[in-house]
Amino acid sequence: MPSKQALLIIDYTNDFVADQGALTCGQPGQLLATPIVTLADQMRTAGDWVLLPTDVHTPNDPYHPESKLFPPHNVRNTWGRELYGPLKDWYAEHQDEATVWQFDKTRYSSFAGTDLDLRLRERHVDTLHLVGVCTDICVLHTAVDAYNLGYQLVIHENAVASFDAAGHDWALRHFKNTLGATIV
Repeated sequence: MPSKQALLIIDYTNDFVADQGALTCGQPGQLLATPIVTLADQMRTAGDWVLLPTDVHTPNDPYHPESKLFPPHNVRNTWGRELYGPLKDWYAEHQDEATVWQFDKTRYSSFAGTDLDLRLRERHVDTLHLVGVCTDICVLHTAVDAYNLGYQLVIHENAVASFDAAGHDWALRHFKNTLGATIV
């Protein structure tokens, strides 16, 4: 019987996590490496889906709203867009498996402008486990869209981080109290 769960590892890239990243969470993001890879292994072994929605941009795009808000980041074919640390190696090892795939996203939500909802519904997925960065930006917007589409949400508190500690704490409360997510 196919799994009804998927893990979304959101934006865990050098630009968002490494010390030299353009828009880094720094140490809070770096501490997620082991919990994220451990969870990816557990879910993959259980036959669950492991998806890596990954932010991608063109530098100084005059039509993209983030160009006015943030410095250039996650530019295609750059070090900054590569997966961070041990997740890069984990993905290289498992990328050819049918239950593991990375895909581009150009907005905060993993659903905006992608075929994620269609692909999840084709696979009868009803529960999403969310990890990655930033808790109060891309993880939050993905969670809100998932909630509005009827998915059950599980947020792994030890596997999300932000460069804004107050925003991180607010988002965790919002996941639980407003979206009905399970926080583990």
